[in-house]
Amino acid sequence: MFGTESSLSMFLNTLTPKFYVALTGTSSLISGLILIFEWWYFRKYGTSFIEQVSVSHLRPLLGGVDSSSPSNSNTSNGEADSNRQSVSECKVWRNPLNLFRGAEYNRYTWVTGREPLTYYDMNLSAQDHQTFFTCDSDHLRPADAIMQKAWRERNPQARISAAHEALELEDCATAYILLAEEEATTIMEAERLFKQALKAGEGCYRRSQQLQHHGTQYEAQHRRDTNVLVYIKRRLAMCSRKLGRTREAVKMMRDLMKEFPLLSMFNIHENLLESLLELQNYADVQAVLAKYDDISLPKSATICYTAALLKARAVSDKFSPEVASRRGLSTAEMNAVEAIHRAVEFNPHVPKYLLEMKSLILPPEHILKRGDSEAIAYAFFHLQHWKRVEGALNLLHCTWEGTFRMIPYPLEKGHLFYPYPICTETADRELLPMFHEVSVYPKKELPFFILFTAGLCSFTAMLALLTHQFPELMGVFAKAFLSTLFAPLNFIMEKVESILPSSLWHQLTRI
Repeated sequence: MFGTESSLSMFLNTLTPKFYVALTGTSSLISGLILIFEWWYFRKYGTSFIEQVSVSHLRPLLGGVDSSSPSNSNTSNGEADSNRQSVSECKVWRNPLNLFRGAEYNRYTWVTGREPLTYYDMNLSAQDHQTFFTCDSDHLRPADAIMQKAWRERNPQARISAAHEALELEDCATAYILLAEEEATTIMEAERLFKQALKAGEGCYRRSQQLQHHGTQYEAQHRRDTNVLVYIKRRLAMCSRKLGRTREAVKMMRDLMKEFPLLSMFNIHENLLESLLELQNYADVQAVLAKYDDISLPKSATICYTAALLKARAVSDKFSPEVASRRGLSTAEMNAVEAIHRAVEFNPHVPKYLLEMKSLILPPEHILKRGDSEAIAYAFFHLQHWKRVEGALNLLHCTWEGTFRMIPYPLEKGHLFYPYPICTETADRELLPMFHEVSVYPKKELPFFILFTAGLCSFTAMLALLTHQFPELMGVFAKAFLSTLFAPLNFIMEKVESILPSSLWHQLTRI
């Protein structure tokens, strides 16, 4: 026993200050690398790598409950309904106000050198085009067969070349659509191509309409031709809106909604709302909201925030937080505040963009309802309408944060809507470009292991610096620390040695 103590003491005395500097410096380096990796992983995926590995791999090995075990299969109906709602809320939707690739997105790339669209977003658009603009009978028409391949092409130049090849065979509406979306460098050029597409699309629509009842093949052709015609007319209306012919755009949208009332997948009413707000025709805006802001219909940021804007418009010009705090809110002011709270609960990311607390980027071609992508798409087009209403942004600034005091926390239950889905951050990171900082709600706290590795890195770096500057003093401290650390062990060993017979202890030490 005494030989072990003497050898340990001799070992500690032979350690030089350089050893302590190397030890603490290496520890600081390793913990720093772990900290950098943990921080990068948290920023990219929103969770701690160490925690994820612990939960996914170590807990089952240590006898934890496996989430896929049969014992957990019998969940309650409420939890199942909540999960189904979460999945449906995280569905990605086509942006009703999406920009033109050639005339707007590509121009941004030429000026800034940045890509505003992600591969995931463009891949979703390619799938939409194949769904809306193709059918099983396309091989019967050579131009449609070429366009069916063109929509699957990843290379933009290959798609444009295929569209020109299709037009050499015949007037093909979908070929004109592709050229208007991707090759046209101005809105006027895109409008000209869409007018040519309209002429070709109307002819195909009339022919397929007469033959739609002759079989499933003709019915599929008519469905495709209907989608093509609605898309062209909607984009023509958007061209008119962008070129300043707003009244003409409103008329085209109204006619389109009357002609095809069942095609709600394009959400043309959101285009109509934005155009009516530009005309400051608030009575018609209210009429559209009365039809679409219904409990049985899916909500959107456009619906909720436009309703809040109309109610805020009635009181915002005379609203003063000081006066309201003294006399209380009037009925109209209370209605406006409740409408703002309702909108913020639906999408809590929008106010920071409307109040210009966060910078805007070009909206993606697809959005996630209640997510950051939807907030960007809404604020990009509607910020000007909020600025036009005097005092509306001031009322929003004074009241929007009060929403979070009404929502239960943690967010197992919503107040006016379903609980906020937990999948929005992951989907928004796929939809939005890398240079944009994705807004996250609720704000996630830093994981324990990031804080732990940060503290460990700082502590070991400080020890390394002190050891390098004061080697003798730190050597004394290190020896004293190790002696104190081993003191309880030495005490236990002495007690064991005093209790056990010396012969038995001798045999144990030999073993």
